[in-house]
Amino acid sequence: MDLTGRIEQLFAAHGHVPYEGARREAISALAHALQCAQLAEWANADESLVAAAFLHDVGHFLAAEAIARSDRVDDRHELLAIPFLSAGFDESVTEPVRLHVEAKRFLVRVDPHYARQLSPASLHSLALQGGAMSDDEIDRFEALPFARDAVQLRRWDDLAKQPGKPTPSLAYYLALLEDVRERPFTDSLTGIGATDLA
Repeated sequence: MDLTGRIEQLFAAHGHVPYEGARREAISALAHALQCAQLAEWANADESLVAAAFLHDVGHFLAAEAIARSDRVDDRHELLAIPFLSAGFDESVTEPVRLHVEAKRFLVRVDPHYARQLSPASLHSLALQGGAMSDDEIDRFEALPFARDAVQLRRWDDLAKQPGKPTPSLAYYLALLEDVRERPFTDSLTGIGATDLA
């Protein structure tokens, strides 16, 4: 099965399962992913960032298949997703996904109003994820190439929790993933792409 097919399978198996306990949100994981990607599109984000917005929580599905979920343990979903997604996506997709939890910790520290808008589930996970960043962590985070994209993704993530909101379908975003995967890869550090190699 190819990567897009596996992503579709993960959403079919886990996307409609509600979060329970302290992780409870008002909508399903699938509705959250669709809303997050829609918000990215409405902001005229690059297709790679729309893909990252859609895929940012896929690591929760991988964690659910690998370990027993606990309200008292951070499942590190943002890191679990990276080896899986790296099989078909470059860092313009994987890095915002990897950094979206750190972006929450960053925003809590730099925006005095940010924490007040977080859902109870997001506040709970924030405590498990280390809370607000230190000064050193802020400096390191801001120096990362995809930090800005991760912060944008984080803000859409926080807004994408509206019950009953109409969105494009799962099939629509799966097709977008295929479009992103079919683009020639360009290394953001060197500027060399697959089509530039002899």
